[in-house]
This record gives sequence, C-alpha cells and structure tokens, in this order.
Amino acid sequence: MMAPLTRLPALMALCVLGLLASPAGAVDFTEAPSLAEKVARKELPPVNERLPLAPLVSEPLGGQAGQFGGDIITLVPRARDIRYITTYAYTRLVGYDRQLELKPDLLEAVDNVDDRVFTFTLREGHRWSDGQPFTAEDFRYYWEDLVNNKDLSPAGVPEFMMAGGKPAKFEVLDARHVRYTWDNPNPRFLPQLAAAVDPGIYRPAHYLKLFHAKYADKAKLEEAAKAQKLKSWAALHNRVDDMKEQTNPDLPVLLPWRVTNRAPATRFVFERNPYYHRVDPKGQQLPYVDRVIMDVSASGLFAAKANAGEVDLLFRGLSMADIPVLKQGEKIQGYTTLLWPYARGSELALFPNLNATDPVWRTLNRDVRYRRALSLSIDRKTLNNALLFGLGIEGNNTIMAESPLSQPGLRTTNATYDPGEASRLLDSIGLTQRNSAGIRLLPDGRELEIIVETDGESSLVVDGLTLITEFWREVGVKLFVKPQDRTVMRNRVFAGLTTMVAGQGFDNAIPTAIMPPTEFAPMRQDNYAWSKWGQYIETKGKNGEAVDIPAAKRLLEIYNVWMNTGDRTVQAEAWTEILQNHVDNQWTIGTVAGALQPIVVRNGLQGLPKKALYSFEPTAMIGIYRIDEMFWNKAVQKEARR
Repeated sequence: MMAPLTRLPALMALCVLGLLASPAGAVDFTEAPSLAEKVARKELPPVNERLPLAPLVSEPLGGQAGQFGGDIITLVPRARDIRYITTYAYTRLVGYDRQLELKPDLLEAVDNVDDRVFTFTLREGHRWSDGQPFTAEDFRYYWEDLVNNKDLSPAGVPEFMMAGGKPAKFEVLDARHVRYTWDNPNPRFLPQLAAAVDPGIYRPAHYLKLFHAKYADKAKLEEAAKAQKLKSWAALHNRVDDMKEQTNPDLPVLLPWRVTNRAPATRFVFERNPYYHRVDPKGQQLPYVDRVIMDVSASGLFAAKANAGEVDLLFRGLSMADIPVLKQGEKIQGYTTLLWPYARGSELALFPNLNATDPVWRTLNRDVRYRRALSLSIDRKTLNNALLFGLGIEGNNTIMAESPLSQPGLRTTNATYDPGEASRLLDSIGLTQRNSAGIRLLPDGRELEIIVETDGESSLVVDGLTLITEFWREVGVKLFVKPQDRTVMRNRVFAGLTTMVAGQGFDNAIPTAIMPPTEFAPMRQDNYAWSKWGQYIETKGKNGEAVDIPAAKRLLEIYNVWMNTGDRTVQAEAWTEILQNHVDNQWTIGTVAGALQPIVVRNGLQGLPKKALYSFEPTAMIGIYRIDEMFWNKAVQKEARR
C-alpha cells in the first residue's frame, strides 16, 4: 500500500503558481525586507539561493497572501516554557493539515509501503538556519551516533521506532534519501513524527559533531564538560543538543524563528530563519512576521496583561474563567478574543488507581460497579452550569463528536445522573454499613473516604471536586481534596500510593484511524488510572506490574491489532472496540468537556480562523493552523488604532 504522501502535489503546485523554473535559482522569490540589508552586505545569499529548489507552497487561510514585517509579543510563565514554540510553530518532517491529514512538510515526499518501508525524500537545497545543508547525514547522525550510542541514549531506540520488538533497519540511499524498514508494520511511525512534541529523528550533524567524542578530541570535551560542572562529554553534548528546550541559540534549527538569547532573561527574542523552507502562493518566503518576542510573567497576570493590551497573541496560560476579563478590554485595547472549543476528553476526569498498593482500595477501584456508581452519582448538569457557563458537553471522558471515530453512546453511557442506581450498585458490592454521619464503611471498618489528589494548577478541577463532594455524600461516599505539587503527585501515582487522582481527560479527543490509540491502552505510566501497567510496558517488564484484568488485557490486544496492520479499515475497527471498551469499563470517570479556549489576537494580526478546534494533540495548540502564515494587515491595524 502506498500512502498519499508523494512529491507530485508539491511540484505541481509550484508549476501552476509559476514558482518552479528549469534552471536552479531562476525562480523569482520575494525577499523579506528585514533581510534585504544583510543580502546587500553579502552577509546572506539572495532568497533564491536560500530556499530549497522545491519549497513547500503554503495555503494561507482564505487564500490571502500576507504582508511582511513586525513582531508578535506573547507571554510565558517561566523561561523554560519558551520550548512550546516547537509545538505551535509546528514544523515537522510530516505534519497534519487543517483536515488532520498527514502531508510532507520538511520532507519533499514520503513513500510508504504497507507501513513497513518508509522512504524519505529531502528537499534539494534545503538548509539549516545557519546555511549548512540539511541532508541524509543529519538522519544518520541521529540514528547511529545518538540513539544507538549508550553514552548519549542509555534507553536506546525510542519505542515508536520499534516494531515486533525490533528496531528499524536504517539506510542512507543518497544525500537526499533515507529509508526505514521494519519486518512488521509500524503504523505509528508517521503520526509520531507529526505529534505536538517533535521526536526529532534528525540533528544538525555539522554542529553536534563538535561535541561528540567520535569526531572531536574526547579529552578536550571532558575538560569543557568539567568547566560547566557536567559529568562527561555526553552530558555536554546533551546540553547543547537542545532542539526541544530552545535554550541554545547556537544550535541550528529548521523552525520559522530561532531563539537569540539565553536564560536567565525576562524577554526572549526569536528572529526569522532566513533559510525557512515555506513560501506563500506569491513566492514570498515565510514567515511573514520578523520576530516572536516572549516576555516572562506570572501566569496569574496573563489575563490582566492581555486586558491591558500588552500582548499581540496569547493562548497558552489562558482559560475559560479568563473570558469575562478579556472581553472587557477588547474595544479599548484593540484586540479580539477568539473562543475555540477545546478538544479534550474531559475538563475534569477522575482516575481510580487500579494499581493502588492499599489492598482494600485496590479491590474496590477494580470493581466496575464501583466506578459506575461514582459516575452515576455526579450531577454533570450542575457542574456544567457552574464550571462552563452551561456551554460544556456532559458525560464520559471520551472523544468529541467531531472525530470521524465518534459513535452514539460513547459520551452518555453510565454518565447520567442517577443517585438511586448508584446507591444500588454500592449496596451490591457489599458497602451497606454506614457510620452515624451516613458515610459508608469499607470492609475493614474505615470510612469510605476517597482522597482525590490533584496538582492544584487548575481552579476548574478544584472547584469541580468541591461540587462532587456534595454529590457523592448523597450516596454515602466522602471525598477529600488534596492539592499538591505536580511532581510529588506523579511520583505518588507511579509508586501506587494514590487512591484516586483528578485531572484533565484524554489529550486527543479528535483522533482519526491513522493516529495510534496509545493514550487509550495501558501503555504509558503517565495515565493515573494504570500507572504501574504503563511502567511495565515502557520498561519492557523491568518495573511496574503486568496487566492482570481481562478487559484491560483486551485493550492491549486491540492495540496490537492496530499496530500490526497497514489496513485503515482494520485500524478504524480497532479504535471502535477500544472506545467501546472504555465505555463498558469506566476506566476513568469523565464529567464535562468542551471548554472554550480563549485566544487573544491583536486587531490587524491576521491568519487564524475565527473558529477551530484547540488541543495539544493533534492540533499542537494552534500549530496546524500555521503561525508562520500570520501577518500584520497594516490597513486594519491602522484603522483599529484610530
């Protein structure tokens, strides 16, 4: 089977638009004015020589080409969070378009045979931000010198590059072609490359070789590491190899902008990448905007600063509760607050710990009648009105109706308000004894008091738990809310010390059949319901516990069905069974979904749709809507400031 990822569409688009000529360098592309002076001083080559021979031609929203120039000012709560630009600037080998279909991006083409053999074609003449060629050597370096080097990667080959228990066979065919081959299908390979967190299966080899003991003087590297209080050359290499964190301004990038300064700082400036590989239909090299500026500010001040007109674009760090404040400042400060539905499984989900070390709670959490009882005793309509102004979607932690995999009953089964049935189910378990306050007693005589732990970072979660406390009391269940530091809480979950955790539901609530159902199977330890099962899978049995509930084992079996086929119909069927399994077993308890994500946009800054779905996975926040295509419409901006 050949996937629809070929070089033909890109080349046809260039020909139709008149952007591809026979002799290399004969195309007239348009230079960003901010770079023209550097070109005149010969500090940079002309734009025709900086772009790949076949650049990616963008499809701006509404087909409108933009205008060059200006900055975008935004906020981050701490210096480390500048790393999220790698998510929402969304530059990938292959990426999702606005219809959530996979398309080549950095790559010119991908040939896919049965999800087993993937041949990548790089764009001829594509360069890193420092002007050095982006070639097959950058893929070879990652594979041979990084992930297969025990000093640099003790964990070895990433899980998504394994299939049938074996790593890929990697080949360099020539400077523009590399191939990955597995004996078994690996359908998660391409979707992982398009994820919100880029796995980065390539590296700027020309730069990193300067810090690798295979290519540089090891003694000098060890000395340099020691000077920076690092243990070894490998630690030094890993520090400078910083594609995700964006803390090393010297590291060449392929993103639309590159960071220019280091922490500590209260302002971080990202300047345009002069070798960026995308152009608009007029041949103007993207991005339109010259700089992205990130100011560090306390997260609690984000809405106030937006209200005061101190940002041009802001989304991460804002929540539905900020909307009234944001709306107040729109007319005076000249901005608009877009409201996009958040495509998350549930804004507040409860995770009974199936791997709890306490034997009484472990037994109770594993009883589906108990999980259903807790679900049926939640008045979701009241939660919706109190938390989401009545605009939310009440029901289970599951996928959104916008997903092509959606089906009737996923949201509502065992998720209506029926305290009578909830009490009957609790009685059927044997929890019939109560104390003088009406609280049920556990088999060992303790009160049925559920300590629900949360990281306390979401006021919505804490407020929702306060309401659920009242609902559960009606059926004889006591709830105690325990906010704490996220790291502390996660370590407690991983050790099996929690009874129940409250947090947000599934990250990806708009999956398609080609997206791996990893989040829905007991594959990862970061799922608060089955952390030890996830540990067992992630460590290949070295830590954690083997899955020992038949219905959960079935999730793994179905996941393996999805993993071992290149047939999209079979994959869709696997998804259908997995989603129904969640409904039948109530592994997590959802409440309300569909919160609105406020996105503050300065008047005149154009390129984002008025309404779209927002999520971490798979939209990479606003990533699939292409922030590099945002531009300042100077006429609108001038009118707004009158």
